[in-house]
Amino acid sequence: MTTEQVEEKVRETLRAVALDRVRAPGDLAETVVRRRSRRRYSQAAGAAVAVAAITVGAVFGFGGGGGTAEHDRPARPAASPDGWKPWKSSAPGAAERGCVVEGSALYCSGSKYDVAKFDANTGERLWTLKVNREGDGPDHAFAVRDGVVYAYRNHTADKEPNGDYIGGTDLMAVDADNGEMLWTAEMPQDDRTDQAAMLIDGAVLANTPSLRTMSALDPRTGEEKWRHTWDKGIVCERTVLSGVPYLLCTQDTEEPGDTDIFRLDPATGSAEKVVTMPGRQQLVGTSGDRMVLVAAKSVGTKDLRLTNVSGSGEQTAHSYRIEGEPANSDIVGDLLISVSWQGKASAYSLTTGKTLWTVPVGVKMPGKDAITGLAAPVLSASQWVLYFVGPTGDLSGLDVRTGKQVWRGHSDTGSQKPEPSFGNPPQLLLYEDVLVARHDSRIVSLLPRIED
Repeated sequence: MTTEQVEEKVRETLRAVALDRVRAPGDLAETVVRRRSRRRYSQAAGAAVAVAAITVGAVFGFGGGGGTAEHDRPARPAASPDGWKPWKSSAPGAAERGCVVEGSALYCSGSKYDVAKFDANTGERLWTLKVNREGDGPDHAFAVRDGVVYAYRNHTADKEPNGDYIGGTDLMAVDADNGEMLWTAEMPQDDRTDQAAMLIDGAVLANTPSLRTMSALDPRTGEEKWRHTWDKGIVCERTVLSGVPYLLCTQDTEEPGDTDIFRLDPATGSAEKVVTMPGRQQLVGTSGDRMVLVAAKSVGTKDLRLTNVSGSGEQTAHSYRIEGEPANSDIVGDLLISVSWQGKASAYSLTTGKTLWTVPVGVKMPGKDAITGLAAPVLSASQWVLYFVGPTGDLSGLDVRTGKQVWRGHSDTGSQKPEPSFGNPPQLLLYEDVLVARHDSRIVSLLPRIED
């Protein structure tokens, strides 16, 4: 769902809401949309796709394009990490915005804390970093490396004359051991998506200090190492392959133009054009050492062209047709995993261009009006199991090679009904073989037992 569609849904809902038979003021919808504009719920993977695409992680290839020995390797039983026991946590204000797992720790964010560290073995809260004013929105710590947590926070706690908070976003670095803030960098807009900042070799690549600039910041000090700026009238998507940043740039016009792909030297920022691709290509995500791009074959069609592009510009392309209305599409290794609003999960090989299986996803789907769709799945590469979580706490494990359901479970993190909501969706994480399910401020950690 595009940002514009999300904002229009917010407007429609607020214009229809009535409390004690008094309709919301006429400007309330626009006020909420303005305040939520910095909390963008999704990045469109292309107008024809209109679903969020999230890189879950590159693991083994499953599409028949190699790695046969790995494909045939039997799955091993799930094993718990040393010192882990099943646990539950209710963490109001500390987790409802989402979490990221690194090592034996969870780094979460909520309405009271921009970052809160939890022991992944026990659920114990280890330290917290308070928010700078309100803590709404779906953003949370997005990366942890070399003992530093990277996240976003509000730039100021000041208010406008009408009492609303002044906008503004800072990228911040936090010491993972004690929660001490190391540095902040002011961003030029309230964009907290995965396009705003990302880790590269030796630096943090951030969309600062201007809208058309990416700067490499020292991970420990925040000092600028180099910056790259593109011309007015150009828009550039960003991604990273093996620590190297790439830009996908096109004209900012309604008529689709060609897409130029540039490689930026992670040490100096010097730009080298890798390839020019016809049409407006949209970044879906990455799979191993490849970018995955999508473009509609023609306006208004469900027939798409998925292209894998290596860092050197080598390309392989396949046709892909959208069947039904997808709730989510996510890249998992060599697969594009798509789940329809009707609850059908499909695995499409990015290597062969073929759909390998289509099966029931095994969890109760959210209502079609839910703007957040379904949470991204996670893959246990050791068990060959793809795990899903639904808004009511349903859990399902599908064999990633065949689509067969090999496990089902339930956590008490879910809602009674998969009702439409403007809040954050459920989240599923892996701590080694352990599943960590989160919904709002409730977190459950469990070990799925897969039967032969």
